[in-house]
Amino acid sequence: MPKVTTKKSAPKKASRRPVAKQKAQPQRPIKPSEPRFIPSKYVEGVGRRKTAIARVRIFTKGDKEIVVNGRALENYFPVAGHRDEVRAPLQRLNIEDKFRISVQAHGSGVHAQAQAIRHGLARALVRFNPDFRKRLKRAGYLTRDARMVERKKAGLKKARRAPQWQKR
Repeated sequence: MPKVTTKKSAPKKASRRPVAKQKAQPQRPIKPSEPRFIPSKYVEGVGRRKTAIARVRIFTKGDKEIVVNGRALENYFPVAGHRDEVRAPLQRLNIEDKFRISVQAHGSGVHAQAQAIRHGLARALVRFNPDFRKRLKRAGYLTRDARMVERKKAGLKKARRAPQWQKR
């Protein structure tokens, strides 16, 4: 059988065209995001705890009340401890009757939602006035509590509970 030879193609040459250099963009100093507070608008903060998420909006105009999911604070949280937890950042700064606060909260349970609202309210207050940060941080209201339920793993009955071992 005759041997078939194939013609090998020569490698392509790189083009000799000069590469256009891109102009270096001037480096702008990076500033921390300073919210521009407009009195007619609101300042927003998002708080989280377990699987609860709360979007808190602070208004300077209007009735000085706290509304959670369209309901008054007293109606949404019938337990006094939960209401106190929500109002804690305001009480810490002695500004309880200065703002109208609107909250959208969902997920998890009532207690975790109250803690998420506290976290979101503290964040919104810091965006409103950065001078509040030191007192709120010292009180622990700006710290996100990262404890959540551990997920279930394959082959186990719960997150860590293994099936019962049988000898026979």
